[in-house]
Amino acid sequence: MPPGEPAPLPEAVAGPGFAELFAGLPIAILVVDPAGRVANANGECEALLNLSERAMRTMPLANVLTPPPDGDGGRTVSAFDIDIGTERTGRLRVDYYQTAIADRPGWRAIALHPSAESRRVGQSAERGGARAAVGAAAMLAHEIKNPLSGIRGAAQLLAGEGAAEEWTSLITTEVDRIAALIDRMQDFTDERPLRSQTANIYPLLDHARRVAQAGFARDISIEETFDPSLPPALIDSGALLQILINLLKNAAEALGDVKTPRILLSTAYRHGLAVDAGPGQPRRRLPIELCVADNGPGAPAEIADHLFNPFIAGKPEGQGLGLALVDKLVRDMGGVVQYAREGAPEMTVFRILLARGE
Repeated sequence: MPPGEPAPLPEAVAGPGFAELFAGLPIAILVVDPAGRVANANGECEALLNLSERAMRTMPLANVLTPPPDGDGGRTVSAFDIDIGTERTGRLRVDYYQTAIADRPGWRAIALHPSAESRRVGQSAERGGARAAVGAAAMLAHEIKNPLSGIRGAAQLLAGEGAAEEWTSLITTEVDRIAALIDRMQDFTDERPLRSQTANIYPLLDHARRVAQAGFARDISIEETFDPSLPPALIDSGALLQILINLLKNAAEALGDVKTPRILLSTAYRHGLAVDAGPGQPRRRLPIELCVADNGPGAPAEIADHLFNPFIAGKPEGQGLGLALVDKLVRDMGGVVQYAREGAPEMTVFRILLARGE
């Protein structure tokens, strides 16, 4: 070796090649060629589908899994909680993401996430916990609210008879507090269909922002990143306004200990995004995206996957009904709501996906 020339790196120091990186990815990935045949599958995909890459290679994609109806070409597709099972794999529900491979016409990559691992989407309309909570809330509203009015009336009579105002005031205040909680639970049990109509969401976003900055978020910067070409959405205006104010209030409360608090409102149009509408139903396209994000610490790890379940609260004083109500209202409009920690620096994001208006 000539003097002064650096010694070659030991072979063990060399980084992994593409094949090793692809095989070690913690996400199930399939690569499909222009003829619609499987070209590659990594180890996570082999485990998920219970098929080896050798067995899958050169097989038509439809023989390996059942793609969504709009996933048979090279377009970008996102589909949540769909059944891709075949006779070989049995029932298998996943979140399905497909994208074209740059500079390789006709080639595409497919990522598969088991639905059980992405419960934070909060999109199931028939969760047992929600049904149980609806029943409990309806029972409480019926059995408790009427007696409360009698207690309040008695306290007012006592005040008129000269009883200690301090104690009668305490009774009426606490009765009003319990009645307000019951009202919220009644909102949660309301099964009347929403009157969704085609509407521009921007006036509602502006109204919700002004409400927030006039009250609970008056000292917090609320930034906006909007898609100016966003088409109208299919919404119930009252329900969406309630959702927005609820999410903004949650964000403001999460920023109490943050030195430079920020809330970000954003919109976007997501081509190809659709969800399963149920057995025998066509897939439901949800291209309208609306996000409420904040730079707070996010939900505790132990409840992050259950935020939309009733009676799960991230705050000591919370009742755990706010996000459950948000989830219910979004689903009643035919949409989905998601929770995530995203970006650099990381932010808490509540993402609402809605149908486009007619």
